[in-house]
Amino acid sequence: MKIGTESGLRFIAWQMLTGDRPKYFGLVLAIAFSTFLMSHQMSIFAGLLDRTRSQIRDVQDASVWVMDPKTQYVDEVRALSLQDLYFVRGVEGVQWAVPLLKGVARAKSADGTFRNSILMGVDDASLTGLPRKFLAGGWQALRNPKTVAIDRVGYQYFFGNGPYQTGQELELGPQVVRVGAVVDASPPFVNLPVVYARFSESLDMIGRERRQMSFILAKAQPGVSEQELCRRIEAATGLKALTSQAFGWDTIWYYIKNTGIPINFGITISIALMVGALVSGQTFSLFILENMKYFGALKAIGVTSIRIVGMIVMQALIVLAIGYSIGISLTALFFELTKDNLDLRGFRLLPEIMALAGGLIFVVVLAAAMLSVRRVVVADPAVVFRG
Repeated sequence: MKIGTESGLRFIAWQMLTGDRPKYFGLVLAIAFSTFLMSHQMSIFAGLLDRTRSQIRDVQDASVWVMDPKTQYVDEVRALSLQDLYFVRGVEGVQWAVPLLKGVARAKSADGTFRNSILMGVDDASLTGLPRKFLAGGWQALRNPKTVAIDRVGYQYFFGNGPYQTGQELELGPQVVRVGAVVDASPPFVNLPVVYARFSESLDMIGRERRQMSFILAKAQPGVSEQELCRRIEAATGLKALTSQAFGWDTIWYYIKNTGIPINFGITISIALMVGALVSGQTFSLFILENMKYFGALKAIGVTSIRIVGMIVMQALIVLAIGYSIGISLTALFFELTKDNLDLRGFRLLPEIMALAGGLIFVVVLAAAMLSVRRVVVADPAVVFRG
């Protein structure tokens, strides 16, 4: 193998890179750690934000949410009146509209275990707002008086980790109800039990007031777009109307703008970048310094600076590929091992996060390599004959 050929230079670059095993492994582990920390924290951040709109995402039958004009996100509710429901139903283009209640009720099991729970009051006739996936029982059970559906977090909290069954009793506010179904609801932002009841019965569970309709769910007639229906409802009623997707994003942006979540996760991700940059930069600098005589020898026999820079870039890309693969694999493994944990359900490694973490770590490693390249470019070939 000739030294001056491309294959020969690649072989030399590989030998130089792996010749000092501690520095080689140090570079790989630094990149792996940075990749894992960044992708893990970005995944948790994205999962938390996605949880804020879980109740919106679970409503699959209706495509338009109607609310008070000042509503900013799904957990900030100013109740609507029954008259508002009739007004919405009368808007041209509305196929149907039903009420939805979202509140908090204290649930208590027979053994005295209690916890505040998210109470969702769904339409009595259509049960619009009830999740579609059932782990025990079915939607028909809610037709029975004083019967509710509960999500699996609530079921395991009140009744243990055994097989899902129905028939247990719960106190919800002043009412004693029977669990008729167990549903697979999306995890809420705060991991509280979620209970579903018919709208008329849910009013008695949190105490009746003059206004208790949190939202109105509407469906557009065929041929009428969701956006057009929202404009018609707002013009006719003065209420705020949003598509499910738009309302979900409004909720996400509220948490981004009004909580410390982005700052806290941003700090962690920045630290991961700094660790990757500092460790890889310092290690690359030492690596170049210790191999300066070999680079000088290559320059002395006529290898151009551009080809030597290509060797260094190749070395950087090798440790980048190996370190990134290890780090992203550890992140994927973490979420795979914790997917059945009820507190961590819904968190996953998204392709967008994989690409973003890869891009960030690529910039860090390439910058570290380029900062070290200058020493090689300006090095005197005679360095190989000194000392």
